[in-house]
Amino acid sequence: MKVHEYQARQILAEAGVPVPPGHVVESVEQAEQAYQQVGGKVVVKAQVFAGGRGKAGFVKLCDDLDEVREAARFMLTHKMVSKQTGPEGIQVKKLLIAAAVNIEHEYYVGIVVDRAKNCPAMMVSKEGGVEIEEVAARDPRAIVREWLHPHLGLQRFQAVRLADALGLTDKEQIKAAIKTLDSLAKVFVKHDCSLAEINPLVRTPDGQILAIDAKINFDDNAVPRHPDIAALHDPGEENPNEVRAKKAGLSYIALDGNIGCLVNGAGLAMATMDIIKLHGGEPANFLDVGGGVTTEGAIEAFRIILADPKVKGVLVNIFGGIAKCDTIAEALITAAREVGFKVPVVVRLEGTNVERAKELLEAAKIDALVPAADLTDAAAKVCRTVA
Repeated sequence: MKVHEYQARQILAEAGVPVPPGHVVESVEQAEQAYQQVGGKVVVKAQVFAGGRGKAGFVKLCDDLDEVREAARFMLTHKMVSKQTGPEGIQVKKLLIAAAVNIEHEYYVGIVVDRAKNCPAMMVSKEGGVEIEEVAARDPRAIVREWLHPHLGLQRFQAVRLADALGLTDKEQIKAAIKTLDSLAKVFVKHDCSLAEINPLVRTPDGQILAIDAKINFDDNAVPRHPDIAALHDPGEENPNEVRAKKAGLSYIALDGNIGCLVNGAGLAMATMDIIKLHGGEPANFLDVGGGVTTEGAIEAFRIILADPKVKGVLVNIFGGIAKCDTIAEALITAAREVGFKVPVVVRLEGTNVERAKELLEAAKIDALVPAADLTDAAAKVCRTVA
């Protein structure tokens, strides 16, 4: 689960991380009022679940009320387009108005789960800011890491080592950095985060260490344990079909291709997308209906897949086990009649009662349902239909 920058900043502030004050607004009028409260030089930042805001013109420094008004009007009436949004862009609904900070140097601090070592890894770099991805690609040694013990968390010697890697020399600044690192590590563990990032962490000319931007993601499986975090969820910033799928108990992720995928099992979904790519196609989604798929679930899955205008063909790849193949076949036939298949639906079924399933599909005589002998045959057929 993702939260907005202003929410991440609030979580960090409550944990003791120094964060400049700010106000969240949803209109030009509210932006004007926020500026009157903050005063002086401020930064106006779009609150969206995507990076690249600065380069897209959706982070602006403003010296007076007129500039704030113009920045707010622009951001709330234009879609933000960046590398992470795609060419269609995303609508901005909220802005953060915060006091501007005089920056002497920018640093990067972040924590992720290291899957290889099965523990959180804290990373820092003395080269923070918007180009941190380029820094990591250009010079991996510029990123210094410490791995957190699952129970002990960030140890003092590790925090000291990371603060030293930031290149700080002033004693008070080192103390402030260590406190920030420790607080970030505690936030990560306490809230079951999958990512906690401060970029940039800055040093001001008067020696302050401040977090002026933050990004926090939470493990979806742990969110039910944190009702306070769950309350921060903003479904309006997510893909509507992903929200719809979640309510139906389905796992759906929208992709950029034109071949819809309906499978039962995450591993099977990955294999299905791989073989589509192997045959020159591009998956339009990852949709896992689970092992116990019902007729209702299959119908809703098709509604979600076909709601994507990019989808020109669908590959159904089901391995019958708990959900038997004949049950899946009946669900497909019902879905075809209720939803209406306007694109070819290539079907590969294998497992329990597969012969009975094939008989049902053949008897239904639905032109849009195209049977496949195996997964390779299915991938080749669906790729040909959308070519």
